Amino acid sequence: MPEPTGRTGLERACRQALRPVARLLLKSGWTWKEFAELSRSVFVHVASDEFGKRGRPANASRVAILTGLNRRDVSRLRKVAEDAPDEAAPAGFMSPGSRVLSGWHQDSEFLDERGLPRPLTLAPGSTPPGFPELVRRYAPDLPVVAMLKELRSAAAVEVDENKMVYARQRSYVPHTTDENQIRLWGTVMQDVGTTLERNVMRERDDVSRFERAAIDLRVDPKQLPAFRAFLEREGQAFLERVDDWLTAHRVPEGSERKPMRLGAGVYHIEDQPPTKRRD
Repeated sequence: MPEPTGRTGLERACRQALRPVARLLLKSGWTWKEFAELSRSVFVHVASDEFGKRGRPANASRVAILTGLNRRDVSRLRKVAEDAPDEAAPAGFMSPGSRVLSGWHQDSEFLDERGLPRPLTLAPGSTPPGFPELVRRYAPDLPVVAMLKELRSAAAVEVDENKMVYARQRSYVPHTTDENQIRLWGTVMQDVGTTLERNVMRERDDVSRFERAAIDLRVDPKQLPAFRAFLEREGQAFLERVDDWLTAHRVPEGSERKPMRLGAGVYHIEDQPPTKRRD
């Protein structure tokens, strides 16, 4: 087995791997706290399922030692199914955008006579209280203008010609994505990550899994459309040949042999020029 990776190198690699995860979660309205709780649950499940002795799941004490969590948290998180992340979410914690929208739907000072969120003026110090007072009450650390801009970009609020703000959603979700696409994203990330982790941590005599990439750092950006067409054509042709091979080697119906999941994937690699970071 290779020597353990230095913490600096491992941290750098984890930062790279987590960037697409953080990007998708931020677009979906997740906060760091929700992700932190979810990651604790995943640590516990992986330690329990894959770090036991003699083919049995690891006990709570071993999981606590491996993960750094106390046994009480380990026992709680082991009861949470991996396919039910809502149960692992920290109770009572919401993003600032969701707090503002939730307050708008529940606080009597911002409701109309029917109990619905009323239109709010953008003028500060108004009576009854308007949008600036709503933001100061439920997201006091954030500028009113920034909150309004963010909620508008998420289609959670609308502003009319009279500068009145209308609630259109109860939760803050910056970017809506098809559920099937999210499921596919998780599957692909797991497949790629599992292959890379196995190749990095495999024993010296173990066979590695195929993993290659063709990358050039000096490609003319004008050739991007041509590359997309090339990859669609050649990548699809390759995957069709892989599919034919897999079909020809299926376990026959009624056979006592247990089938396995096997395949290959092809993906587009592209880095856009870095943009200037805003404070």
